[in-house]
Amino acid sequence: MENRKEGPKITPRRWWFLPTLDYYILREFMIHMSVLMLAFVLLFVIGDVFNDLSDFLDAKSPLGVMANYFLLKLPGNIRFILPISVLLACMWTMAKFGKNMEVTAMRASGVSLFRCGGSVFAVGLIVTGINFWFNESLVPNTEREAEILKTAMTRSRRGTFEFQRMLTFRSPDKERTWLFKSFKTNGDHEYVTLKSFRPDGSLLWDITAQTARFVPKKGWVFEKVSYTPYSMDGLMPKSSQRFASIEKNLKEVPETPDDIMNAVKDVDELPMWVIVELLHKTRNMAARCHAIFLTVLYHRIAFPWSCFLAVFLGLPLATRNERSGIMLAVISAVALIIVYMISSQICLVLGKQGIINPMIAGLGPTIGFIIFGWYNVMKSRS
Repeated sequence: MENRKEGPKITPRRWWFLPTLDYYILREFMIHMSVLMLAFVLLFVIGDVFNDLSDFLDAKSPLGVMANYFLLKLPGNIRFILPISVLLACMWTMAKFGKNMEVTAMRASGVSLFRCGGSVFAVGLIVTGINFWFNESLVPNTEREAEILKTAMTRSRRGTFEFQRMLTFRSPDKERTWLFKSFKTNGDHEYVTLKSFRPDGSLLWDITAQTARFVPKKGWVFEKVSYTPYSMDGLMPKSSQRFASIEKNLKEVPETPDDIMNAVKDVDELPMWVIVELLHKTRNMAARCHAIFLTVLYHRIAFPWSCFLAVFLGLPLATRNERSGIMLAVISAVALIIVYMISSQICLVLGKQGIINPMIAGLGPTIGFIIFGWYNVMKSRS
């Protein structure tokens, strides 16, 4: 009989659920991530205490109020902590496995690098969802409550924080300007001036009212009103007319009290749904404002994915540096996150200025780094 020489045995790739391996990797990753989260949270809390504690002490605020304030500040800090914690935990975990030759053993058993990080990818997706919820739902509310609490405790205690005095608002389409001597979140606004402008910027008319009230789905009702129309050039006022009340529907004056309150905030602090609503219902929005809102909207869509991006970047780099130890992996992680943050901020500024397309400005850095991470994962599979 003819003797046949057998070649080396090739271990088939394994893609299905591996309970022991997945649980082991998940446990190690979560331990490292928890340690990092705790460390970063403590650093941010210490920073908040140094910045704000003296204001509360000067106002002789109760201890419970101060504790509540710092708890309300936590979600806003955690949304920035999550991406760097996921990235560093991923690097730390995989670098530790690499140093102990565990990654080599896994891959020799037919488990690819992509499959090794299966449980880590799952955590990255979950954290992305959590970060999205933080950005769009939790953080805007907690930041507002924290600001209200701080203002109420450290300023004059007379009245409530239900209003702002001398609030000015300019509609995004530049066709209306509001001035409120007393703006209330609920109820009638007092001593209100509304100026309406033509498309060429000339003044069309103005209203001065003792009170103004917004009726949902209907519009604004001004009471005890002085109405003044202007000449075609907007320079000469005509005779003022007095009315007991004047109504303006949403087509004439589309902004709501929520829109006006949101305008007080920086656009970066607005939830996505508020930005979408403003873009949808604001007619003839100025090009600069439109670019700013769109850029921030796309950036807000992309930012939570930085948590998932961290896994794509961390896995291949950690295993590539398995012989160099954990320190090089950590340095690589810090360098990557710095490059990503800087490029994101540069694109954000350029998008707001209208220099580059808002979609590219908001989504470009995140998509680019995800492609780069995917390429490295695929390259490391061989």
